[in-house]
Amino acid sequence: MPPPQTNLWLERTRLGGMMLGGVFYGIFTLLTVQAAAALMQRPRHGDKIANNRLVLLCYIFITFILGTVNYAANARYTEIIWIDLRDAPGGPLALIENALDYSINVLALSTYFAMGWCMQALLLHRCSIIWYRAKSVMVPMIALCSAMFAVSILILIQANHRAVFFFKINTMLLYFCMELGFTLTYTILVTSRLLVMRCRMKQAVAQYNSSTYDTVILMLIESAMLYSVFCVIVVVSIASHSDGVSNIFSISMTSIQGIAQLLVIVRVARGRALTHEWPTRRVTAAPAAPTSIVFSRTLSGIIDGTDLERITTPEQDGVPLYSVRSVKATEAEACMA
Repeated sequence: MPPPQTNLWLERTRLGGMMLGGVFYGIFTLLTVQAAAALMQRPRHGDKIANNRLVLLCYIFITFILGTVNYAANARYTEIIWIDLRDAPGGPLALIENALDYSINVLALSTYFAMGWCMQALLLHRCSIIWYRAKSVMVPMIALCSAMFAVSILILIQANHRAVFFFKINTMLLYFCMELGFTLTYTILVTSRLLVMRCRMKQAVAQYNSSTYDTVILMLIESAMLYSVFCVIVVVSIASHSDGVSNIFSISMTSIQGIAQLLVIVRVARGRALTHEWPTRRVTAAPAAPTSIVFSRTLSGIIDGTDLERITTPEQDGVPLYSVRSVKATEAEACMA
């Protein structure tokens, strides 16, 4: 009997990718527990419990189930490769290359796409709130999201109807590129909008402290950067046919998706997106600024006799945005151009 073919680099990277996936799954689990605990706590200072708390709790519960199933499926197939079927024809190398011949890997792939759909829905919701559901923004974003959904369904059909190495599916490269583009587009749209709002407030209100917007913008960029870096690595490795590199990072992608959003949810639920100095800071002759990020739907105030109205009805995860209607607002309109 001829010895099975070997590719030690591919086998090592598959095992190394599983170990790296375990690290990120642990982080994902920890952030899930922290987010759930923060959302279930009653806000301090007598504030009302967030209106959308249950929605966020359902979101993190669903994504945790998806992430757990994905990691469990990958862990089980790792056992199959080196324990259950280690003497199968072709050895571990054949099992790695023909992973989609086994339904457990199709299940793992399905949970990855389902996690992506949840993340895209959340990002679309945030974008629609920040941009007041503007058609010029939402139509392209929804179209891109719909295209990603269609491509993911096509990949699942391909995975079920023919034996093929996962990274040899051409549409997989397309999907990763679209997902990377979607994440970057969302980040640019939301951060640019927040920068405009910050500019308007600084021009309309004397001595306005913009640390709120600065912190929220940094929080969004940090969240997007984590997943984007992994996406870039996987895209480059697939395009260059570096299957070993793809093995290392692909297993962690589902957990990374969850971590990226939980970083925002945890900080917002704990009110950390605002600095602790807010309670003592005041705008000239104005009431104190909000002391924490809240989830309430209405808020108004008077600053120097100026009517301070909300730009949006709900906030992006409770981030308050304001529009100033005064003589100074004319100058602030220049920031919208």
